[in-house]
Amino acid sequence: MSSATELLRRIPPVDRILRTPAGELALASYHRIWVAGAIREVIEAVRRGVLNGAEEVPSAERIMVAALARMQAAAELPLRRVINATGVGLHTNLGRAALAPSALAAVQLAGEHCTNLELDLGPGTRGEREAMVRDDLTALTRAEAVTVVNNNAAAVLLALSTLARGREVIVSRGELIEIGGSFRLPELMACSGAALREVGTTNRTHPRDYAEAITERTALLLKVRTSNYRVVGFTADVELAELVAIGREHKLPVIEDLGSGALIDLAEYGLPKEPVVRESIAAGADLVTFSGDKLLGGPQAGIIAGRAEQIERLNRNPLKRALRCDKLTLAALAATVRLYRTSPDLRRDLPALRWLARPLEELEEVGAHACRLLQGALGNDYRIELVESVAEVGSGALPQSALPSR
Repeated sequence: MSSATELLRRIPPVDRILRTPAGELALASYHRIWVAGAIREVIEAVRRGVLNGAEEVPSAERIMVAALARMQAAAELPLRRVINATGVGLHTNLGRAALAPSALAAVQLAGEHCTNLELDLGPGTRGEREAMVRDDLTALTRAEAVTVVNNNAAAVLLALSTLARGREVIVSRGELIEIGGSFRLPELMACSGAALREVGTTNRTHPRDYAEAITERTALLLKVRTSNYRVVGFTADVELAELVAIGREHKLPVIEDLGSGALIDLAEYGLPKEPVVRESIAAGADLVTFSGDKLLGGPQAGIIAGRAEQIERLNRNPLKRALRCDKLTLAALAATVRLYRTSPDLRRDLPALRWLARPLEELEEVGAHACRLLQGALGNDYRIELVESVAEVGSGALPQSALPSR
């Protein structure tokens, strides 16, 4: 029996292992530093084995084969395709909505080639990256101007930082929301440099609560759409139009955070009614913030629509550059909002809408097919049935609305 010391001496060096056929294959496929690192990991495992009583040392070829297997497994990206069988249409943990084919094509174009991202092709001068979404978004929201950042929390942060830093923002206590990941509106407001002035109670807030709280320190009035929960029963809140009237009387801007945000009336597709951005603009909101990756069905983004003067102030804030979207996001968003203006059948062309508005007849067909596949895979030891169920929209939208499903 060989001693541990003798066995340790038999472990082949990295250079010899690299000269094996498997080593040559690895070097043709991966960077030399990564290959050498994988070999050292296997060698270290062999050393530990010897010290723990192993009585043989694998050959250089076997070590290289083991290292190659490690590299092949590690080379796979951690992102995996999964099946959404949760009963939640826009599931945050599963990436929310899939992008439309036209949006995917736009992402590939922006990622694969040089583009006119910040170039005005007419005069050949420097352009603005948001120009690719501006016309469609202003047309769809009927706002004077729009700007885009990387998510809706960033949109709220930018608006508060620009318009209310060092001053007070009045919000109903019943609208102090917490969104996914335990991020809370009061904490976001603190980061912006604005001071929270909450009014009313959890279940009831009245117009007078806002009016009586206004002082010389008040910067703006904020209304937050409680899109991920509902307070029911003995309740009262202030409609946006009422809040706008108070703001006008005291010469204060009014911001509405719609959260999910919808560009169209979802009721036209058999879905529950959700506030539409253009309705908030029509009601007089100075700024409206909403997401691009929820009910809109595009990439993760935060969109701010409203008065041109206020949007210009936001764009001058240095924070805007830190929060801006990259070219891939803007490309996907541009293609998505273009669909809203050009598609003759938006339910067909926009995956998010197609998922949420699938007719029961189609779900019956899909379910029946799934039953056959499962029965064939599991055998007769299991009984597979298709039953009635309900689904949710997800991503904090329409929390009380159940969608008939199977």
